[in-house]
Order: sequence, then structure tokens, then C-alpha cells
Amino acid sequence: MNDYKINSFDHCELYVGNAKQAAHYYQSCLGFQPIAYQGLETGNREKVSYVLKQNQVWFVLSSPLRPGTEIGKHIDEHGDGVKDISFSVDNAENAWKATTHNGAESVLKPTLIEDEKGEAIISTIKTYGDTTHTFIERNNYKGVFLPGYKVMDIDSVAEPTGIVHVDHVVGNQPKGHMTSVCNFYEKVFGWHRFWSVDDKDVSTEYSSLQSIVMANDNEKIKMPINEPADGLKKSQIQEFIESYTGPGVQHIAMSTRDIISTVTKLRNNGVEFLSTPKTYYDTLKSRVDEFEEDINILSELGILVDCDENGYMLQIFTKPIQDRPTLFFEIIQRKGSNSFGKGNFRALFESIEREQALRGNL
Repeated sequence: MNDYKINSFDHCELYVGNAKQAAHYYQSCLGFQPIAYQGLETGNREKVSYVLKQNQVWFVLSSPLRPGTEIGKHIDEHGDGVKDISFSVDNAENAWKATTHNGAESVLKPTLIEDEKGEAIISTIKTYGDTTHTFIERNNYKGVFLPGYKVMDIDSVAEPTGIVHVDHVVGNQPKGHMTSVCNFYEKVFGWHRFWSVDDKDVSTEYSSLQSIVMANDNEKIKMPINEPADGLKKSQIQEFIESYTGPGVQHIAMSTRDIISTVTKLRNNGVEFLSTPKTYYDTLKSRVDEFEEDINILSELGILVDCDENGYMLQIFTKPIQDRPTLFFEIIQRKGSNSFGKGNFRALFESIEREQALRGNL
């Protein structure tokens, strides 16, 4: 029994080459609002960080301010990508004690940080590759984000797009490593296996994958763990592993209450999505019995639909948001379904394979 509780995803911190420009993309294209900042003006001479928020989704975009830093080395090896997936917890010290006792490697012991708005406690452990998990306890903090950050009192350059919360965060692993990573989450966190697919479920003529979704006890945290399976050509998972030079976060799925509105706004803002062939919609009604949305609008926007015994869900995937074919986003709306779009995997893979072929990586 754990002596701590994970409340939710807190934020994801990305290490990026130019945080100022990345922050502008998240605002102008994705509709996030600038919330807080730390850097030279706040006394931090090592790194600059921009905090952006849309409803319950928080991102921290960080860049180094001098050569030879951990952030710079991370960017050099992996390109822009997710460094930390943090969790909001009721007790950061107990979370660190429990997870390290269960075998996790510590990165940061429980540390008190404070400013005029109060105090917070943070601690960090390692997970797959160079990715980390930070536990954040804000029980006695009244500021906008965390001590050490100042409020960014500026207007956003775009309207919110309807993104609500983080549905799940997906981690790609080299072949043969998926099970050990899932075992890590079972042993260290006490999580359970929520959902899974293998290469018999997800394959195309050329490539396939295996995936297990890990979830915490209240199932507010879901983290699919993928690995490539044997295929005639290189799978998108293997392309990620080679481009990122190891395991890492492949994509972050963000929910919306109106996917048609959200995707329309994102497209109008310049966000690029993977294409879906029109033939996908010719057979959609034979695979999904009932859905409320206009199939012609879904086809026009390229939104995918899948169902399970609890209902249906709608989803769409962006193209990679940086030049390396690594991190991308998913926009998802659930109407009862708890699935992860198994019925759409073939269409998704074929769309990604078309992009891989253009890159010469298939």
C-alpha cells in the first residue's frame, strides 16, 4: 500500500533548442496561454523556462543559457523532446521513498523550494531512457506554478483551441524492452496493465507494433508502452528509436470535448496532421455502428473513429512537431470508449509509412 496519492498528470517538461520560439508555436498554433517564466531575469543563469497552460494541460519548455549543460547534451542527443513527465501528488517525500524503495533510481531527493507565495516539495526518479518522473506537492503554495517562476502577464497570441487535459502519454522502447518497462511500473508504482495489443492486432504490409497501457490505481494516469515488432520494413517505432537515439516519449494525447471544433481551429492555426485516405470512411459505418458526427466533416478533417463495448472515440494525430521524426500530439474525444483506437492503428500506420517514405526512412 502506497503512502502517497497521485492526483493527476502535473506537467510535461520539454528540452528544446529555442524555448522562446517553441513557446510562440504552442501559443499561436496550439492555443496555449503563457503563465510563468524563469531565466536570467529571475536569477537563473543555467536555463530559461516558459510555462504554458490550456485548461488542465501544462507544458514547461526549457532551453540552456550556456554551453556544456545537461539540457544542451540532451538536445544534442535526442533533439527537442520530453524530458520529464511530472505527477501532482499529496506527498512528494512519501512518493520518492516508496518508489526508490521499490527499485527506482533517484535523480532528486525530496527538496523544499519556496518564495513569497509559499513552498512546494519536489522529488524526481528515473524511468525509461533519459526520461524522468517528478513528484510535485503544492499543498502550501499559492503561486501560479512553482517557486522561482514569475508570472507572465502578457496576452496570448491566439484563442484557446478546446484542449482540456492529458489523456495519456506514450513511451517508445527498443525491441524486447517493453515488458521490462511495464514490469518497472508494476513494481515501482504498483500500477496495472489496462489494455494491450500485439502485432496480430496492429500491422500493415510493412510494419507492426506491440503495446501495453499501464495505469495507476484510479486510472487517471495512463501510459502506453510501445515496442516495434518484426516487419518487412522499418516501423515508425523503430524510426523513432533511431531518430531519438533511444527510448522516449513518442506522443502526448490531449482530450477535447468537441474534436471537430478543436481540429478546425488547430488546422486554421497551421498545425499539420497526418492524412487519412478517403477510402477509410467508405467502410467506417460498417466498423462503428453509431456516431453522432457528420461523416463528411470527419472525412474533410481526417478524424478517425473507433469503438468498444462502452461507446466510441474520435482521434487524430499531428505530424512530428520538430524536424526529427519523434514527438507528436494526438487530439482525442471519448464518448464512452476506454480504448486506444485499435481499429484505427492500421490506417494510422499506413499514414505514417507514407511520411516515412518521404523521409527515406521506410
